[in-house]
Amino acid sequence: MNIALFTDTYYPEINGVANSVYILKKELEQIGHTVYVFTTTTPGSPEYEHNVFRVPSIPFALITERRVGVFYQPKLVSIIKKLDLDIIHTHTEFSLGIFGRIMARDLRLPMVHTYHTIYEDYTHYLTHFKTLDRRAKALARVFTKMCCNTVEQVIVPTQKVKDLLLTYSVHKEISIVPTGVDLKKFNPALYSKEDVLELKRQYNIQEQDKVMLYLGRVSKEKNIDEIIEAMPEYLSKRENVKFVIVGSGPEMDKLKEKVTERNLEHRILFTGAQPWDNIGLFYQMGDVFVSGSTSETQGLTYIEAMAAGLPVVARRDRCLDDILVQGWNGYDFVDRKGLLEGLDAVLFGTDNIPYGENARINVQKLSTEAFARNVEKVYEEVMKRDAISKKREEYESKKIRRLFHR
Repeated sequence: MNIALFTDTYYPEINGVANSVYILKKELEQIGHTVYVFTTTTPGSPEYEHNVFRVPSIPFALITERRVGVFYQPKLVSIIKKLDLDIIHTHTEFSLGIFGRIMARDLRLPMVHTYHTIYEDYTHYLTHFKTLDRRAKALARVFTKMCCNTVEQVIVPTQKVKDLLLTYSVHKEISIVPTGVDLKKFNPALYSKEDVLELKRQYNIQEQDKVMLYLGRVSKEKNIDEIIEAMPEYLSKRENVKFVIVGSGPEMDKLKEKVTERNLEHRILFTGAQPWDNIGLFYQMGDVFVSGSTSETQGLTYIEAMAAGLPVVARRDRCLDDILVQGWNGYDFVDRKGLLEGLDAVLFGTDNIPYGENARINVQKLSTEAFARNVEKVYEEVMKRDAISKKREEYESKKIRRLFHR
């Protein structure tokens, strides 16, 4: 197949969507398909990228680490028309997604769409009043419904997201295809003890310290604030525990200020954004991965952490249903008491449960190869239906022409 992926974010950007598209391209190519990516210009992107086309873009005003590209590029249109595409797969509802829709319509190609982001969880970037926020959430639901009902098939990463789309009245076929994770990249065996200790020393973390780790976007919907609020009580009784936050985002300054107010600058550490190629090493710095987010569609960082051998302590969320087994590879929580008990069980428990080992075992089913094969099946189903539909249209058209010639 000749496949076109349209996305507003792509390698070397560090986020779930960029990683998902990057992995999908690589794995589809491994099984013999030709894959083209249409995305935005990104600072730091490689000089040469095989079959990757970038359109001019600017940072999105509300979320500066995301970019918005131009909706239509005439020069690129002429290139796309020569690629003999079989299917278009969009990974955004905005600029490049709109471009993909235009091309699918003009070339009469079937289109699949992956719904990556629950937009009603992000309306606080646009509104500051509850009344406005309720309206913005309602608008986000209508917008999502419209985007999903105007493609041939929708892909979602978890049952949680499928159930949500059904409440929005999305009536198109919805396939659950979890994004694969490059499990090999996070294998603890890849990283020497010396490299991990050296990284810890850079942040004044001692070898005997226990490290709570959060890795991802530092933003309101990730609810890091809740974890920090619980830290004065927790850290006051546990001198050798540190909380390391890896990533950047709009809440960084606010959270740093909160940490300073509580005199915890030496116990709660911010590393800022890190290069994607180093992320595997940063996971090895942790003893437990912790998160208060409920805005995840799949929770890729949870899966990466488990692949790295870290147990997870996270706020209860349906995206964790298939990967977090309470008391076996981590704990979920609904309040501060549950959070602190989960942390203590993992970091200081005496029950000899191999949480980290169990975590690695549980995510083996989420390989990148399985991800590509499952997406390939969706493409095949959609193309088969599209071919039948076109034959039916052709047959009806011939019938009408025959009637007019009588």
